[in-house]
Amino acid sequence: MKYVIFSCFVFISASASSIALADAITDIKQLQKDWAQTNYKLTDTAQQTAFKTLVQQATSVVNRNPDTAEAFIWRGIIQSSYAGAKGGLGALSLAKAAKADFEQAMILNDKALNGSAYTSLGTLYFKVPGWPLGFGDDDKAETLLKKALTINPEGIDSNYFYGQFLYENRQYGLAERYLLKAQQAPARPDRPLADEGRHKEIEATLQQLHNQLNTKKHAGIIN
Repeated sequence: MKYVIFSCFVFISASASSIALADAITDIKQLQKDWAQTNYKLTDTAQQTAFKTLVQQATSVVNRNPDTAEAFIWRGIIQSSYAGAKGGLGALSLAKAAKADFEQAMILNDKALNGSAYTSLGTLYFKVPGWPLGFGDDDKAETLLKKALTINPEGIDSNYFYGQFLYENRQYGLAERYLLKAQQAPARPDRPLADEGRHKEIEATLQQLHNQLNTKKHAGIIN
């Protein structure tokens, strides 16, 4: 009898865990979809308002799934995107909160979402101002972005953000290589809007890069 009871308990626990995992996946996919809509289809006040609401929704997902790295990653992405939309010193608290989320995700599972915590935290480090205003640090940024590439060498985000980092640091030749690789990354069938938006960002960065190279060429700085 004890064995039967124990077996039933294990079955019920496993079933509950499966249901919880399925719910977490559903919640995270919804955050992905809502983030893409907010990030790429809205602007100005409407975008900031939507991001504020999304942060609250992501916090609910984190609270329901405190051991799930993906939940922390997506709250961090939403908070960092909100910081970018908001701008100014008022965005720094959001950037710090996003940093804490990415660090917690790494503790839970640093390979979650193909190493997205490394990509996102690395991007924060080169986007946020350095001391004394913020925590920005290009050396840390490069280390994290390279780590992301070891986990996901063919990914659109890992290649794009490292390419963008190199572009911001005027390493144009190397930046172009990674940006072009990002363009050739496999499509994500479940995230068409995010892919569309990212490809536009890649094209814009490549155009800026080529403009810089043409300017230097005309000025006789490069052959």
